[in-house]
Amino acid sequence: MILIAVLAYTMTLESEKSTMIMPVLGALALGAQRLLPALQQMYGSYSAIKGSESSLKDVVDLLNQPMPIHTNKTSLDCISFKNEIKLNKVEFRYGKNSPWILKNINLSIIKGDRVGFVGFTGSGKSTLLDIIMGLLKPTNGELLSDQKIINNENIRSWQSHIAHVPQNIYLSDGTIEENIAFGVASEKINHNLIKKVAEQAQISESISQWENGYQTIVGERGVRLSGGQRQRIGIARALYKQADVLIFDEATSALDTDTEQSVMKAIDRLESRLTILIIAHRLTTLKNCDKIIKLEKNNKIRILKYKDL
Repeated sequence: MILIAVLAYTMTLESEKSTMIMPVLGALALGAQRLLPALQQMYGSYSAIKGSESSLKDVVDLLNQPMPIHTNKTSLDCISFKNEIKLNKVEFRYGKNSPWILKNINLSIIKGDRVGFVGFTGSGKSTLLDIIMGLLKPTNGELLSDQKIINNENIRSWQSHIAHVPQNIYLSDGTIEENIAFGVASEKINHNLIKKVAEQAQISESISQWENGYQTIVGERGVRLSGGQRQRIGIARALYKQADVLIFDEATSALDTDTEQSVMKAIDRLESRLTILIIAHRLTTLKNCDKIIKLEKNNKIRILKYKDL
């Protein structure tokens, strides 16, 4: 509008016949009206590009980071787990200026133990299990298995002993069988082991009632299954790995009470050789645990029995 006003003023000064100016200005105004939506769209697109630029740079910087040396390395330094997992004076914080999440943690977990973890939100329960899984490295202290320190050289060997059941189970749009043996090529799936772990996870009876059995398609993210069925498939997936340590990180928090009790019964029936670590907010979930680790507000831990809670 400013441009048209200036142009009108200039043309008025230079032309003696003001009537000749009106058609030109009218044509410009009509053209501007038609161009305005396109210009607005261009401006919106430019703003979106500028707004996303920093996020794109972050992604590129992340992709350009070198992978840790041990990531694709086949470990020659094997870690055994026949007796105990031990945390020796473990401390952790996310940065030099960040507060301590864990402080001077000394903990021993005997093979075959059922151990529960409780504490207020932000007390460090998931962080502690991430350290045990080797996903986080302690700021101070050591993680040991059978008296052997776990480090970058043997971390892959240690993680082969662990299977994790998260709160939200990811299921691909494939068959029951493919989701239990997740990440394994179809021709390499052990069908007998699939049936065995499904029975252990108390899901085999439901599968047998479906028309296509283990070839039933679960839908995107398992939309064709109930919450309890998804959780049981997650347990079966963890068992298929044939790991020594099963970690349940609030795996039943999204379930109703009846479904949770069924899932916990399935967990309780698992082999006694398996070491099971459970994070839970509902205390009844930890009823059958051998011991319960309570994380306090002072970064300390207390070892309790269920009755003490």
